Amino acid sequence: MEHNSSNFIRNIIKEDLESGKRNHVITRFPPEPNGYLHIGHAKSIVINFDLADEFNGKTNLRFDDTNPLKEDSEYVHAIKEDVEWLGYDWDGLFFASDYFKEMYERAVLLINKGKAYVDDLSPDEIRAYRGTLTDPGKDSPYRNRSIEENLDLFERMRKGEFGNGEKVLRAKIDMSSPNINLRDPVIYRISHATHHNTGDQWCIYPMYAFAHPLEDAIEDVTHSICTTEFEDQRPLYNWIVEECEMTSTPQQIEFGRLNITNAVMSKRKLKQLVDEEIVDGWDDPRMPTISGLRRRGYTPEAILAFVRETGVSKGSGVVDSQMLDYFVREDLKMKAPRTMGIVRPLKVVITNYPEGQVEMLEAEINPENPEMGTRQIPFSREIYIEQEDFMENPPKKYFRLFPGNEVRLKHAYFIKCEDVIKDEDGNVVEIHCTYDPETKSGSGFTGRKVKGTLHFVEATQALPAEFRLYEPLILNEDPEELEEETEVEKTFLDQVNPNSLQVLKGFVEPNMKEVSAQEKFQFFRHGYFNVDPKHTTKDNLVFNLIVSLKSSFKL
Repeated sequence: MEHNSSNFIRNIIKEDLESGKRNHVITRFPPEPNGYLHIGHAKSIVINFDLADEFNGKTNLRFDDTNPLKEDSEYVHAIKEDVEWLGYDWDGLFFASDYFKEMYERAVLLINKGKAYVDDLSPDEIRAYRGTLTDPGKDSPYRNRSIEENLDLFERMRKGEFGNGEKVLRAKIDMSSPNINLRDPVIYRISHATHHNTGDQWCIYPMYAFAHPLEDAIEDVTHSICTTEFEDQRPLYNWIVEECEMTSTPQQIEFGRLNITNAVMSKRKLKQLVDEEIVDGWDDPRMPTISGLRRRGYTPEAILAFVRETGVSKGSGVVDSQMLDYFVREDLKMKAPRTMGIVRPLKVVITNYPEGQVEMLEAEINPENPEMGTRQIPFSREIYIEQEDFMENPPKKYFRLFPGNEVRLKHAYFIKCEDVIKDEDGNVVEIHCTYDPETKSGSGFTGRKVKGTLHFVEATQALPAEFRLYEPLILNEDPEELEEETEVEKTFLDQVNPNSLQVLKGFVEPNMKEVSAQEKFQFFRHGYFNVDPKHTTKDNLVFNLIVSLKSSFKL
């Protein structure tokens, strides 16, 4: 099946197969289980799985779990759930920790070859010795330890004889290399911490840059597809694979990462939002995480269409988040049932409608998809309309309800405002209207026309509901500006929108009583909403605004 992955990566793979350089294709999606996946990861998932599918290959899901201090089985579960929700099945499920023994043996091999040494410098000293982009580094005083001494010290590190930070194992490459990554990088550190997979079996752990290329080689990954921030690491990865004498040699290919406006993609910053309770978890509907998008109501179909439309290139850019919203509307417009909800209720009493009478009116479920059929909605003497649909002293060209004006109620009758009831503070609390029984919707009435149509919910059977309306969580449109800011966290937190969530109490039609978590609806004139899976109960309906009905964005 050909996807919208016709890009430079696809051409590389095709050329490799046609030239005989490769006879099969294996890709992998290799998340670190130290946070939840976000929309940027969705792009990597799509690229890796779609390309493997296109070339009849395989895709592994592999967790790069090399740092027990930051990783948790909660993240492993969440990542697997996200990948499956997007519609993908991995061919193999692996963990870096599956290979800790082999990685240790490969490190010993490097020591025996004189390509690695145990260093006693502190992290700050290592950083100082490394040099800068313009100045070369200088050798550690421990760089020329004998092979025998290095083997002994590394074994003692493994046995737990030293404390955290006392010693590290470094690759011996080139301290004067213009690529700082090749200036004797640390490949093992001591960490007396319990690992989510291996428990307390190890107290030394491989660094990500050492483990990652070995994992690809062990799994016979043919094309190691990653974002461009790893391009400078490629010479180190190649060195590790070659010097560790791996039989399989992965080819690394980089693509530009996906950023969207008004969002941060740094796991560190996302975790900070969670830890400081600025949001109510990784799955907060304002978060750009896949679980947050799912809870808000975005569909996997919309996310996949969005990611494929953004294309694949070397360059990184910022994509307008409204483009993602566009694909959500396109996906939901034929699927989502229409219904009526009142988010800011104003009571209306229809004074000439018979007291105690309730009639049922017919309404289409989705006018764009007639096959979905019709529903019955109640109508009686008392209804709720939106507060914004009434003005006592309206401006010109205001066609909704005001004293003396007549409007149509959606699926019902014409009503005319006759009186306004206010509280002691002068606030409008109730509207009294009359209705014309001859104007029933669908009756063919043509006696006169009105310019305004209002939605409503019948009062006696209305179900109380909570509506959660969202604005962007981050005010800054360019996330890359926030990613560059590393020293002063205050700048990042200052960009959090204090109005990103608005919670309103209103009403919905009684036929919404049996809704289930994650069901999606279009509320007339408001937008598309999702039944919140975290806070909805039988007695407390909570609806998350997915997207508004319209946008100025054009594809």
